[in-house]
Amino acid sequence: MIYTITLNPSIDYVIQMDHLELGTVNRMDTDFKFPGGKGINVSRILQRLEIPNTALGYVGGFTGAFITNELAKENITTDFISIAEDTRINVKIKAQQETEINGAGPMISEAEQQQLFDQLSQVTKEDIIVFAGSTPKNLKDGFYQKLIQFVTERGAQFVIDTTGKDLEAALSFRPLVVKPNKDELAELYQTTFETQEDIYPYAQKLMAEGAQQVLISMAGDGALLFEGENIYFAAPLKKPLKNSVGAGDSMIAGFTGTYAQTKNPLEAFKMGVACGSATAFSDDLATADFIQECYNEVVIEKIK
Repeated sequence: MIYTITLNPSIDYVIQMDHLELGTVNRMDTDFKFPGGKGINVSRILQRLEIPNTALGYVGGFTGAFITNELAKENITTDFISIAEDTRINVKIKAQQETEINGAGPMISEAEQQQLFDQLSQVTKEDIIVFAGSTPKNLKDGFYQKLIQFVTERGAQFVIDTTGKDLEAALSFRPLVVKPNKDELAELYQTTFETQEDIYPYAQKLMAEGAQQVLISMAGDGALLFEGENIYFAAPLKKPLKNSVGAGDSMIAGFTGTYAQTKNPLEAFKMGVACGSATAFSDDLATADFIQECYNEVVIEKIK
């Protein structure tokens, strides 16, 4: 079973308008409300790929109820922990530029924290745990590391999709795959990349530090897979970009779900690129039909 963990989910409130002007009243053209959070996005794409999974994490208040109800409409299995405070709302304004206002998230009590460990005590070597996204404001540095150590001690594999210290601390536990984008990779190692080749030694450093496989998303420049001594490149698909939210999560879902079924990293890479691309070309997360359309267009090239 694949379990996704979203410690700090949200309602993503997306507003579309031609022009945003500060300091005055603005009128939206359309708006959408989606259950948000990186792990939740992974679960939504896995469900569209018909890959069994369960979404875990913390939800509270009327906003948390919205998330649970919306996922139920998509037939996604959830086992969220109910918390005392309200789940956050993230506002995403799509006007002449994209602007995001993200909530900080609720406080998670010690008892609520322990409930998550109690849930995860049941995982086995047959399971993959996807840790994705930010942590609520009061969870101390190292909370992800504690969770990762806990599940790996029980034999489960894990995927980590976060950045900075949390990513760095996870590497020694041998994540199945990590997926920084090129900017996040540069920030992690305090460097800059001028060419695609500049990325290679730093992605390989992630593997030397423990990652089993490394995905690097490069937005309009395609994506890279580092697997063993091999490097593979997927050229970008040529379609109109609509959505920057959830594309990376969709890539993680496609890769993880396919790898769990096939143990074939190249097939997983191809499906990951298809899922990420399809979401980038959609208003919300991609549909199953559109993912398949993009999958048929993905070309993988071995670089090394």
